[in-house]
Amino acid sequence: MRPDPVIDPSRCFAGRTAGRAAGSAIADAAGIARRSTALAMTAVTMLAGATVHAQQAAPRDGVFRAAVGLGASLADGNTRSRHLALSADAVRATELDRTTLTATAQYARNDGTTSADRLRLGARQDRELGYELFAFGALDLERNRFVNLSLRSQLGGGLGRHLLRTATTTWDVFGGLAWTHERFRDPMVIGGAQRDSWGYGGLLLGEESMHRLSDSTLLRQRLTLVPNLREGGEFRANWDAGLAVAMNRSLSLNVGLSYAYNSEPGLGRKTTDTLLTTGLAIRLE
Repeated sequence: MRPDPVIDPSRCFAGRTAGRAAGSAIADAAGIARRSTALAMTAVTMLAGATVHAQQAAPRDGVFRAAVGLGASLADGNTRSRHLALSADAVRATELDRTTLTATAQYARNDGTTSADRLRLGARQDRELGYELFAFGALDLERNRFVNLSLRSQLGGGLGRHLLRTATTTWDVFGGLAWTHERFRDPMVIGGAQRDSWGYGGLLLGEESMHRLSDSTLLRQRLTLVPNLREGGEFRANWDAGLAVAMNRSLSLNVGLSYAYNSEPGLGRKTTDTLLTTGLAIRLE
């Protein structure tokens, strides 16, 4: 008859300790995985969002040039998330005119809750009137679920002047009029009444500059103000800046900063939105 094995209490304690350590390591790994997923989603958004500045220095040869970024992220398990980000622009320039088309979209859903849903489209046409003056027309469309915006349409135009125009630096100012029409997801109190849409005329004022810091590095910035002529004192402002460093003919490393201000965003919503992006841009010709 075989004797019963002798159980060493110290070994049992060591086994329990090792089990707890293993469980803690698994939990830590899961936490790291969740954080890595979040970082990956952020990186995808940055990659897609940074391409908007890639084509701003297009040569004046009448050829359309475009930059596109597309990113997607999918996670299941302890965290369920879906994320899609898209950015694209196209530019065609000649000695007399310039056409610019832009598009950006972001959609994200985490653990069954939508956390981002935004779409922006833009088109602008510039026409040279001489060495210093130019005319422009622009159409901008925006949808943003989290600022209660079903659709904002803005049509504007006016005149501008080239204040500085050299091989490495340009600086333009422009001004005109714009008509803005907004449709809301939920009715808002505007002008003393509850409305699901609202339209108003406004000024369209702005400036933009380009600085070629080296053969491979380009810096651009643009400021736009839209004072509301229907409701005095209300206005919207957007400032966008981008730095692009060419890696080769097709790829560039981009850093972008966008700041938006709305003096009357609606009850319970912030007046400012800031977005910092960084990533790679793919150039198409």
